[in-house]
Amino acid sequence: MREAVDEFRRFQRDKEVNSQLYSKLTVRGKVQVKSSDIQVGDLIIVEKNQRIPSDMVFLRTSEKAGSCFIRTDQLDGETDWKLKVAVSCTQRLPALGDLFSINAYVYAQKPQLDIHSFEGTFTREDSDPPVHESLSIENTLWASTVVASGTVIGVVIYTGKETRSVMNTSNPKNKVGLLDLELNQLTKALFLALVALSVVMVTLQGFAGPWYRSLFRFLLLFSYIIPISLRVNLDMGKAAYGWMIMRDEHIPGTVVRTSTIPEELGRLVYLLTDKTGTLTQNEMVFKRLHLGTVSYGTDTMDEIQNHLVNAYTQTQCQAGGSSAASTPPRKAPSSAPKVRRSVSSRVHEAVKAVALCHNVTPVYEARGAAGETEVAEADQDFSDDNRTYQASSPDEVALVQWTESVGLTLVSRDLTSMQLRTPGGQILTYCILQTFPFTSESKRMGVIVRDESTAEITFYMKGADVAMASIVQYNDWLEEECGNMAREGLRTLVVAKRALTEEQYQDFESRYNQAKLSLHDRTLKVAAVVESLEREMELLCLTGVEDQLQADVRPTLEMLRNAGIKIWMLTGDKLETATCIAKSSHLVSRTQDTHVFRPVTSRGEAHLELNAFRRKHDCALVISGDSLEVCLKYYEHEFVELACQCPAVVCCRCSPTQKAHIVKLLQQHTGRRTCAIGDGGNDVSMIQAADCGIGIEGKEGRQASLAADFSITRFKHVGRLLMVHGRSSYKRSAALGQFVMHRGLIISTMQAVFSSVFYFASVPLYQGFLMVGYATVYTMFPVFSLVLDQDVKPEMAMLYPELYKDLTKGRSLSFKTFLVWVLISIYQGGILMFGALVLFESEFVHVVAISFTALVLTELLMVALTVRTWHWLMVVAQLLSLGCYVASLAFLNEYFDVAFITTVTFVWKVSAITVVSCLPLYVLKYLKRKLSPPSYSKLSS
Repeated sequence: MREAVDEFRRFQRDKEVNSQLYSKLTVRGKVQVKSSDIQVGDLIIVEKNQRIPSDMVFLRTSEKAGSCFIRTDQLDGETDWKLKVAVSCTQRLPALGDLFSINAYVYAQKPQLDIHSFEGTFTREDSDPPVHESLSIENTLWASTVVASGTVIGVVIYTGKETRSVMNTSNPKNKVGLLDLELNQLTKALFLALVALSVVMVTLQGFAGPWYRSLFRFLLLFSYIIPISLRVNLDMGKAAYGWMIMRDEHIPGTVVRTSTIPEELGRLVYLLTDKTGTLTQNEMVFKRLHLGTVSYGTDTMDEIQNHLVNAYTQTQCQAGGSSAASTPPRKAPSSAPKVRRSVSSRVHEAVKAVALCHNVTPVYEARGAAGETEVAEADQDFSDDNRTYQASSPDEVALVQWTESVGLTLVSRDLTSMQLRTPGGQILTYCILQTFPFTSESKRMGVIVRDESTAEITFYMKGADVAMASIVQYNDWLEEECGNMAREGLRTLVVAKRALTEEQYQDFESRYNQAKLSLHDRTLKVAAVVESLEREMELLCLTGVEDQLQADVRPTLEMLRNAGIKIWMLTGDKLETATCIAKSSHLVSRTQDTHVFRPVTSRGEAHLELNAFRRKHDCALVISGDSLEVCLKYYEHEFVELACQCPAVVCCRCSPTQKAHIVKLLQQHTGRRTCAIGDGGNDVSMIQAADCGIGIEGKEGRQASLAADFSITRFKHVGRLLMVHGRSSYKRSAALGQFVMHRGLIISTMQAVFSSVFYFASVPLYQGFLMVGYATVYTMFPVFSLVLDQDVKPEMAMLYPELYKDLTKGRSLSFKTFLVWVLISIYQGGILMFGALVLFESEFVHVVAISFTALVLTELLMVALTVRTWHWLMVVAQLLSLGCYVASLAFLNEYFDVAFITTVTFVWKVSAITVVSCLPLYVLKYLKRKLSPPSYSKLSS
């Protein structure tokens, strides 16, 4: 039922999305179509804040610049806006209707998984000569992104299952908890016991007559051994735990999305966590600028400001001279003698490079109504308080905000130009000739700009130290300073520049455009052309940006480590930063060593490096994604075995699929329960692969929290979720499961004793309603009230996380505890039945009355014996059940002799039997408590 309701709700949500209306452009004008009826080749108009219905090529926009912003948080989990560019050939057409007067076609590659790449061409045939334009990722609008500015018109290229967003969704597997699997094993054992018992009974009958008929009668009589109500009770229990987790005011905003696995939270051994946005806040703050000889920190930023003011007042004075002479022909760098420039000019160059080399666009909120935007734009153009920056990474925004704070402000940017405001209020305009976006392969981004006032062309580039070290001119400080900054936990970027002459640039541009139009190996050809520029660049500066830790990360990680949980950090970040965050967040404790696994590429290297690692004891492992691939290819078993012995493991430069692969490896090799926690779209595959996935609603959007089984708002809530809720869910379900089994076993034992006394007759002991009432009205409430039981107060569980270690051994529910319950059931069933047979006098009805009443009382007393901490609802449940039973005695006169029930003999016989069946267990429990108390009772006393 529950799954059916969920499915129906999903169906309704899908229907709602599929029937959204969009405007389709036809020769006759605009037509409204449902999003499910859109076909490839349609021209679709999408308004601001509307979802894009299918993958399209961007043809036109209402924005003057010929570009627009889209929000992609539902696609890749990033919350910042992306800039998209219209195809210039169609953007230049005078009016909308002209789209139908041209003869053109779009070539697109076959549907692919990668959302960050696209190759295609746009060809207009009716012009002379034909126009060819290359299409890349920036000309595409993927489905399920949202238009953030302007109105766009696109031509549909992929629909339905071929869209990027659908191709990237994997079918999540149904997760089944370990407790459910264990209970399934026990149920199988019970089924075998049922068959064996029936066969024994038939054998003792001597296979007389049609024995197979008797066999089936016995199977039906003893069928109460199979606990059918177990599933119902457990499912209700799980729903109750989910409700308790969501109601806990210590962890507000927590959502349980998968109600089938709350007990898993109490059995975790491995916790795999993402770094950015999970352990850290994903809020960047600019901390350091290093120029090789000087380093500026947060306290010396005012000096940079003074240098800039000086530099710009000087250039203004010089600007009076001739501007033509200010572009000397550039000589080869080796022959020209190097002149040591003043610190002031070097600071100025560095800050200017940081202010120009980026992908950031300032956005101004329009104050007027929609109709007045034209006027409003002119009025509030450069008001500082009204500007926000949009970029594809928070690092870039931090850098531009910093240049604004020292006086060089980015005031506007479109596709072809960018304007900076100097400390003196002068506006500098730069023409953007080319931009080379950041990719995870190249690890760098570049931009070629022309200064409008002097016509100088400069190529600026910034990127990771690994990528830039080989590109910049020889120097002796870069590597060392990068290491120093990384140890402080700063993310480093190296900034460099190269001046180009007009001829050099023209030559480059023609080769670049040619490479962009090629249909085969386009990316390789383009990269080769760009690399021809990336030679002997002048190193300007090194910047350090800090990503701050989330609140209470340290105590939470400390608590999880004390609970015996091994924490693995899987991040896409670089090795130094990851190691540093691991130390500062106390993922690796201060006394521990870290072993950095050297980069390996072949089998032999991996073998040597694994041997070196094997000699170390109790140290954390730091390994990069590509070395990990090599190790898993050749020495999977050995590597996992060694890594599992480490107190902590840090994997850096991991791709999303690698994260999921590591989770699956741990599950296969250790057989232990894993939990993955992350906040971005790149963590979804890892969260779905783990036994228990936790998503954090972070800066990177809500994708991870929607795919997860549990969604939390802060990382620190994990502690309480596992220590308190995980513990109690597991303990309660274990008690509940075994109790339901005991309830069925005890009545089957009584039936067995009864049958064997009466010459193995296959006659039921209790008829009709008594059996139904026994499993429902008379015992259901007290047994179910076990879900309110707790062995330790929540504060205690948080204070002593070591208690959690006991749970991972799975001792609350095992074959040992199960056998104890079986013995209890056999003992009690035997006592109840024999007692009733010994004490009854004349009529058989009395046996039923005595034994059944004693049975119900025994069950209620056993619940009381199992409970560790009483809750007022438990008492209510006990009294309610007893009340129901006493009240129903009056109606069940076909089963009971009412006259006999009201006599004193009945009362004393029932009491005697109940005492004999329960007292020994109470005594045993008391002795066990005294002689070998469980670890938690030492704390609660």
